[in-house]
Amino acid sequence: MAEREQWATQVGFVLATIGSAVGIGNIWRFPYVAGENGGGGFLLVYLLCVLLIGLPLVIAELAVGRTARLDTVSAFPALAPRSPLRHSGWVAAIAGTVILSFYAVVAGWTFRYFFVALSGALWDAEATGFAPYFSGFTARAAEPLFWQACSIMLAVIVVARGVQGGIEHLNRWMMPVLAGILVGLALYGFFRPDGGDGLDYLFRVDRDSFGRPSVYLAALGQAFFSIGIGMAIFVTYGSYMRSEVPILRSALYIVTGDTVFAVLAGVAIFPAVFAYGLDPSSGPELAFVALPRVFSEIEGGTVLAAAFFFLLAAAGLTSMISVLEVNVAICMDRFGLRRRTASLLMGVLVLGVGLAPGLSFSLLKEVRVAGEDLFGLFDLLASSVLLPLSGIFISLFVGWSLQRRDAFLFAGLNGALGWLWIWLLRIVVPVSVALVLFEGLGDF
Repeated sequence: MAEREQWATQVGFVLATIGSAVGIGNIWRFPYVAGENGGGGFLLVYLLCVLLIGLPLVIAELAVGRTARLDTVSAFPALAPRSPLRHSGWVAAIAGTVILSFYAVVAGWTFRYFFVALSGALWDAEATGFAPYFSGFTARAAEPLFWQACSIMLAVIVVARGVQGGIEHLNRWMMPVLAGILVGLALYGFFRPDGGDGLDYLFRVDRDSFGRPSVYLAALGQAFFSIGIGMAIFVTYGSYMRSEVPILRSALYIVTGDTVFAVLAGVAIFPAVFAYGLDPSSGPELAFVALPRVFSEIEGGTVLAAAFFFLLAAAGLTSMISVLEVNVAICMDRFGLRRRTASLLMGVLVLGVGLAPGLSFSLLKEVRVAGEDLFGLFDLLASSVLLPLSGIFISLFVGWSLQRRDAFLFAGLNGALGWLWIWLLRIVVPVSVALVLFEGLGDF
């Protein structure tokens, strides 16, 4: 077997893992989920979920990956071959494939909007309205599929170049650029003279929020979707870690970077939303309908729109790369395929599976399953069922299938911190995540 690839530097590894966590879920999904659930109260609950659920699972995934130094399907049985949970990696791989298939649809929208905003063609829709413009675009079969395929192709090209030459190289320059753009947009939103209501909504804590179970479920679901736990991204990326890199510190960098990006996105978006009387809980239309209308009415809006959609597109690409790498690693480790062949094969597979959600607004718009269109079905299946199920399996595997001393050794933890981590994985994480799973199953 060829020697396993490794990250060239710790900085490159940290940027790549933050890049895997930071995606459309932070910039597009977080603001409207926060809007649906009361703003400041949701934010505090979300931070609690990140610390008590997200962080322990990231540590667990990194520990499994670095210790086994195998793909996610092979790593679990290698560490505990008799465990009933030794096939947990398959659930994570399937979850990632489903997510990537519909995630590429939205990523394709962002790439298309970036180019039309940059060229100025987007503003031709101002006369007829941005809502008809968006619905008209998604109702066409060929054009959305073209942009969906482009986003997948870009991810395939990067992954095919390898861990250092592709994934790490891209993230080393991409993540600082994304951070700079988001900070600039957040500063613009923060200093808007008419944006005070939006900031107040985002940070003001409504005590009633803590009494609504839906807020906790939404926060936990968002933490899974945003950080990327449950897809075995960190198992795969952890398998490329150098042995001297501390896992706890790396995990803290990941969840902190992801959370900061999400909050900055809220600061960038909410002031404009409230200043123009928009609905902060309007879902995907907030990014593709409401905000273009705002950009069309403010000074410098054309530049801001191009920057915003570049941010969405680039963040989507870094996340797609990480999910694609999970399955590419499986193809290389288990089936002996070369990286380029595995990357192309998985790209074709993802595009094929993604035809269903990609055509759910056009040729397949009449198809409904459990009351959902195919795009909504894929989203619901992945975010509310497969990801929570995978998270439960991973937490139980590390918490119970591994010997306690081995788990502490693999994660580089000891003492009170190690005990806290292991009992969070044994009890708190699976019980909490099970609530999200049951809520998701109730939607079918």
